[in-house]
Order: sequence, then structure tokens, then C-alpha cells
Amino acid sequence: MENLRTTANKIIRSAIDAVKPDKLIQKKVCIQNDLLRIGGHRFPLEKFDHIYVIGTGKASAFMALEIEKILGSRLSGGAVSVKYGHTAPCSKVNVFEAGHPVLDENGLAAAKEILEIAEKAGEKDLVICLISGGGSALLERLPAGVQLDDVQKVAELLLGSGANIEEINAVRKHLSLVKGGQLARAIFPATCVSLIISDVIGDPLEAIASGPTAPDSTTFADAWRVIEKYGLPAKLPDTVRTYLKAGKEGEKPETLKPGDTAFRKVFNIILGNNLLALQAAKEKAEEAGFHTIILSSRIQGEAREVAKVLAGITQEVLLNDLPLSKPACVLLGGETTVTLRGNGLGGRNQELALAALLEMKPVRQPYLIASCGTDGTDGPTDAAGGFAFPGMWETAAQKSLDPLFFLQRNDSYHFLQQTGGLIKTGPTGTNVMDVILLIVPR
Repeated sequence: MENLRTTANKIIRSAIDAVKPDKLIQKKVCIQNDLLRIGGHRFPLEKFDHIYVIGTGKASAFMALEIEKILGSRLSGGAVSVKYGHTAPCSKVNVFEAGHPVLDENGLAAAKEILEIAEKAGEKDLVICLISGGGSALLERLPAGVQLDDVQKVAELLLGSGANIEEINAVRKHLSLVKGGQLARAIFPATCVSLIISDVIGDPLEAIASGPTAPDSTTFADAWRVIEKYGLPAKLPDTVRTYLKAGKEGEKPETLKPGDTAFRKVFNIILGNNLLALQAAKEKAEEAGFHTIILSSRIQGEAREVAKVLAGITQEVLLNDLPLSKPACVLLGGETTVTLRGNGLGGRNQELALAALLEMKPVRQPYLIASCGTDGTDGPTDAAGGFAFPGMWETAAQKSLDPLFFLQRNDSYHFLQQTGGLIKTGPTGTNVMDVILLIVPR
């Protein structure tokens, strides 16, 4: 089984490497004959008095580092905010480390400096905005009357409710003065080019890091519907409940909508996404001799429910050589959710792996199921995800570990830690949701 784990780690690593910021930016950004080329756009450098870099998200520091290399002395400075441990050795761009997935004081401090840069940029300036997954929690300016501990409480409620990222961000955007296109308003009248690494299914601009430079189609009414859907109105801090209700009644300013003048000089460009990572993983799996298929890059839903589907596919390959004949590698991507029922330690990928192991209990033929966050961190742990394979049952029996007990407590980390099921990559410098793979040898 060690060989299967080694193989799985190599496939996962190839997926992550394909969406590293340096590779993505080198494909899209260059300078030729005093023209800054970004995607299909050309910007004459002589038109700009200053070029600034700002940004937010787990990949933004490494994105900034690559932009520094390209622009060199042309760069006037900047600031980005990243999750603790996801920093890079930038020289001209100030890197703030801040709390994720829950906002902290450093996230507020980062926003203060980033907005100061945005607001001082003039009509003859260029602002390159670097956006990646995690940015929603890492950059914030709060409305008057709403305090840090208020939004921290809201984040914890939403993250434990089973709400998906679009629902969570609909609420976040309406408790913010920087999300939902409001950063674009601060940047205007400067030219804004946003380089975006997507961590949201379908790559909707308004959802990635809560769309700081994109029009927002959600409203206060939508945010309140999310709160009601998950039974949270009575649990909200009074200030938040009052603010959201006032917004729903039209008493607070909405996020920026399509057609707003702030977007007149904004260019939003997707650099990479989950499908790109899966395509690289497919190539690596085929090199290793597996029949390989990408089933979907849009997997979502409760981790425990997705685990049942993964177990079903794995058993179908084992028994009937469907959808592929052995040796087989089935690839999926996306992002699951977890509804917290206990107070254990883990993350969505680890919970998925543990739940899949339980679903596969009758099977002793060789197989491996893996689920891994491409950012290198899964929940509040030092693991990126988890494995499920038959040998874990023997280890669990030797140590008198009941996997169902750990799953019921949302304590997947401690079960996987003791049974050889943790995936550890360390911070990767990128983030395109999760990579899931099923391996069945010949």
C-alpha cells in the first residue's frame, strides 16, 4: 500500500505544481517592447505614472513575487494579505499574514494599507490586483457599528452550518466595505487588472474571494435568506442582525452591481482553476500506467455524502471494471462541506477520507481513495487531506480505534494520524479547491 500512497502523492503533487502562481503568471504576463501583455490585453507602460500591486488570498504572496520579477524597477510598491505560513520573500510588496478562515486583526490591518494604496492611485496609474482563494477572510473593512468579534462569530456559524462558499460569501459581502466590487470603487479612476486563481466551482468572478473587483449579483435579501436557511437568525450578534435587516430594507448601501462606473477600467482575468490541476494529474497518472478519467471538477455537497459516491465508484471499478478497467485512476475535483456535530479536529478532505473508509469496510482488495486541498491545509490542521485504504482497518483494530466514533465527533485528523492516513504537503502557495482520486491497481 505504501507504493499506492507514493503514487497518489506524486499525482497530487503534479496537480498542485500545475497551478503554482509562477507557472500561471509566466503563461499570461510578460513585457515586450515597453508593452505589458496580460492575457489578450496590452498596456503601454509609458501611459502609467505608477504601477502598484495589491491582493488577497493564500496564493497572493507568491503571485506578487512573480509580478515583482517581471516588473522590476517599474513597480512602485504594494501590499497583499495571506494566510499565516503562506508568505513569500517579496522585496517591494508588503506581505501581511492574517487569520483564515476567520478574520483577525491582521486582516483588518492589511485592508487598511491595501485600501490606502488603492485610493491614492490616480487616473494615470495601474493597479494589479492579485486574487486567490481564501481572500474573503484575509481582507476586510467593516461597516460602522459592526465589530471584529461580530464577524468572527458569523464566520464560525456559517463554516459549521454546511453552507457552501457562495452562500457564505453572500453574507460576507454584505458585512463588508471592500468585498462585492467595492475594492474596484476604491481603485477607480486608476486602471485595474485583476489576476485571479479560482477556488470556486465554475469560476464565478463575484464568488472568488468575495469578488472585490467584480460586480455582485447578490443582495442583502440573498444574504438574509442564507441566514434563515441554516437557522441562524437568533444566533447572530445583535449588531449583525440589525445591520443585515437594515440593508434588506434598503437602509444600507448595496454592493456594486453590473454597469457601475467603477468597473469601466477593470480587467478580470482567470489564471488557473481546478480543471487545470486535474488535467495535469491525469497526465501523471497515465505516465504511471493507469487508465485514467476526469469525472468532474464540480464536486460539492456534504463530505460524508460524497464519500458514499466515491466508495460506490471504487467498488464498481473493483468488481466490474467500470467506468475504467484496472489499473484505474479516477479523478475528481471541487469542494465539499462539513456540518459540525462534534468538537474534534479535522477538515473536509480528512472527513471525506474517513467517511469513505467506513463505506468501503467490506472491501479488502487493494484500493486507495485520497482527498487533498491544493492549498496544503485542510481545516485548522497541519494536514492537506487524507487517504483511505484497506490496511487502515488492521491498524485501527490493533490500536482499538473505532472510526465511526471519530467520524461522529468530526475528529478525522486523530484517526487518520494514528492509521497512516494523513496527507501532508505544507503550504503550497496556490489554491484551486480540492483534488480527489481513486486508485485501483491491476
